[in-house]
Amino acid sequence: QLQFVESGGDLVHAGGSLRLSCTASGFTLDDKAVGWFRQPPGKLTEGVACINSRDGSSHYSDSVSGRSTISRDDAKNTVYLQIDSLLPEDTAIYSCAAAPTCQEAQQDFHSWGQGTQVTVSS
Repeated sequence: QLQFVESGGDLVHAGGSLRLSCTASGFTLDDKAVGWFRQPPGKLTEGVACINSRDGSSHYSDSVSGRSTISRDDAKNTVYLQIDSLLPEDTAIYSCAAAPTCQEAQQDFHSWGQGTQVTVSS
C-alpha cells in the first residue's frame, strides 16, 4: 500500500515546539513534492506547508509562516515539519501527501497517511 506514516504529534503547551515526520511507505519521494496538511477539530483540511523535489523550494500557509520549517531527507524517504511558537489554534490532526509539484490542488495529492495528533494547551 502506498501511503505516508506520520509521527511526532504530542500534547504541548502554547509556545512550545514540535517536529513532525512523515515517511513514505511503498514508494520513493525523490521525484515528488510533499505537502503537510492539518484538520482542526470540526473544520476542513487545510494546507500548511509544501516542499518541491526539483529545487527544494518550500511554501507555507499564512497561519504558520515565519514559525515553521519544512525539510526533506530523500535518503530516508522522509519529510519533516518543525513548528515553533505553537498556538492553541495549531491543534489538529497533521497528515502528509504527495503530488508532482506544490502547485497541485489539494484533491490531487495522494498517498495520504493516517495523521498524527497535535494538541496545544493554552
